[in-house]
Amino acid sequence: MSAVLKDQPRLAAMTAADLDEVLDIERAVYSHPWTRGNFIDSMNAGYHCRTYRLGAELLGYFALIVAVGEAHLLNLSVSAARQRQGIGGALLREAIRIGRERGAKHLFLEVRPSNGPALALYDSFGFKRIAERRGYYPAHQGREDALVLTLEL
Repeated sequence: MSAVLKDQPRLAAMTAADLDEVLDIERAVYSHPWTRGNFIDSMNAGYHCRTYRLGAELLGYFALIVAVGEAHLLNLSVSAARQRQGIGGALLREAIRIGRERGAKHLFLEVRPSNGPALALYDSFGFKRIAERRGYYPAHQGREDALVLTLEL
C-alpha cells in the first residue's frame, strides 16, 4: 500500500520577493489597498509579516506588530479565490500564536463594519468590540468607521 501525500499549506516570513503577489491580492480584495511601501516599511520595522502558500500559490498573508505586552494585527488578507476555506482562521491562529509567544496579553485590530466575513471570523475566535474609530478608513464616498476589537491572549 502506498500513501499519497498532499501538498500542505506553509507559513513563511514575507520577503520583498513576495510583494508582487501580495499586492495583487491587496488590490483584488480592498478598495483602498496597502502600498508596496506599507509592506516594505512593516518588514523593515521588524513586524511579523507572514505569507501562507500552497505550493507556489499565495493563499494569504498578515502583518502583526508586538510591543509592550500588546499585539496589533495590521493586515490579514486572503486571496479572493480562496476565501471561506479556513485560510483566514489559519492565519489568525498563527498571529495569535506569535502574540502569545512574544508575551502579548491582548491582540487588537480594526475592521470595517461593512466587512461581514471578517467580523464573523473574529467573532468565532472570541474577539470583543471595545471601541469605534470615526472616519478611520477611506471609502468610495468619504470615510468609513472602524470597529476596534480585542482578544485576551
